[in-house]
Amino acid sequence: MNSDEKVYKIPKLLGEGYSQEIQVYPEIYLSLLDYEYRDDVLEKTSTNEHKLHFDVLLSGKITIGNGQFGEGYTLICGGGIQRKTIAEAKKGQRIVQVSMHIPHNLFVNFFSGENEAADAQLRHLVNENDWQTILFPKSTPAIQGVAQQIINCPFQGVTKKIYLHGKIFELIALQLAPILENEVKKQTKPRLKPDTVARIHHARDILHCRLQNPPSSLELAQNIGVSERTLRRGFREIFDTTVFGYLMQRRMEKAQILLREGNCSVAEVANLVGYSHLGLFATVFKRQYGISPRECLMGKKSLSGS
Repeated sequence: MNSDEKVYKIPKLLGEGYSQEIQVYPEIYLSLLDYEYRDDVLEKTSTNEHKLHFDVLLSGKITIGNGQFGEGYTLICGGGIQRKTIAEAKKGQRIVQVSMHIPHNLFVNFFSGENEAADAQLRHLVNENDWQTILFPKSTPAIQGVAQQIINCPFQGVTKKIYLHGKIFELIALQLAPILENEVKKQTKPRLKPDTVARIHHARDILHCRLQNPPSSLELAQNIGVSERTLRRGFREIFDTTVFGYLMQRRMEKAQILLREGNCSVAEVANLVGYSHLGLFATVFKRQYGISPRECLMGKKSLSGS
């Protein structure tokens, strides 16, 4: 390990795991965290200056104020003055996190000046002398895949830095893309009625409960009292994906958590998330995370045995 990389172990009193900090470029830092707390943890933060960073959770969930980080959501903490906050993480869950820290001046260089709405949204993330902006963008298979590629970087030395440098900005772009697109479109895009939005969220909850044996698109629409067309439109507008795409994403996220826990075989995990064909499950999993289910499972076992 070179001087630009540092590893810190979690104190035994708190739990097990580590955090790794990598200086990828002057003032650009990447933090990789993999840990599990022994007890529920409440972290209270007083008012202070805060740097700009972009975070993705591959496993676990952290509640920050009224927002949720993990299980379908990523985190963007803008630069500025951080209010008093409380972050909560439950015991017994494995937290696998990728965090990217980037200086304000470099981030500002990305402003194109071609779209006022987009520029205004980006500038909210660099409020150096004002309250910071905190966003919880939805996670996507692409975001999860790139975060996994960062953790499983296949290179060393200078090549590793070049690889991680590119992946960091790819991940930031993926987190920002839907925010900027929504900012531009929201003035002209017809909105769903509040009752329809509630019904679409109910459909999402049904899928969460029936990952192993999900209803058809038509059955799901009938269950929540909307047309199949409205169901498709609602998932596209609210979750930025299709009903099938959302189902697949939730299945893969649950599969990854089960594999990292290491208590089930690959075949058992495939069955638990609704895949009867092991080859198809392995193909979909590798397409999303860049590693096979078996590699994910063995990674957990080797960590626990180290």
